[in-house]
Amino acid sequence: MVHLPVNHPARPFYRVLAGLIGVYILAFGVYGVVLTWNRGLFGRGSDWSLGLRTNLAFSIVSVIFGAFLLIGASRRGNLGHYMNLTAGVVFLFTALLMMGLLQTANFLNFSMSTVIVSLLFGLVLLGTGLYDKVGPPEHADVERERRRHPVAERHR
Repeated sequence: MVHLPVNHPARPFYRVLAGLIGVYILAFGVYGVVLTWNRGLFGRGSDWSLGLRTNLAFSIVSVIFGAFLLIGASRRGNLGHYMNLTAGVVFLFTALLMMGLLQTANFLNFSMSTVIVSLLFGLVLLGTGLYDKVGPPEHADVERERRRHPVAERHR
């Protein structure tokens, strides 16, 4: 059975971390849209926004995804938990897909640095999603008690 901590004490830190990633992605996207507005949607030029190569399509997707992450970070319930888990998986999958397409069909104009940043963001968002689950205080108390007792005592 999967164990996800409920009401983790560092939850506010994880929400801030997810929010900072959202702010960076939103700023990257907005600057990228301004920078690549008059070029093709899937252009493969040398346009760089905040240290990452981009095109108009990738910039538009980044604006949407950055707003998505900011909404998730601002929610107090489990919606943010599920949004961070989903965003982490999407970032990891996209990074691996685009790494495979770097030399052939690079329609989002990724570079290897973009792949590395996407993998890093995916891992951080997945981690924040794992630790920001919210539940009633009773569930958190049960989880805390289970962690305090050794495994051998539980099976007696």
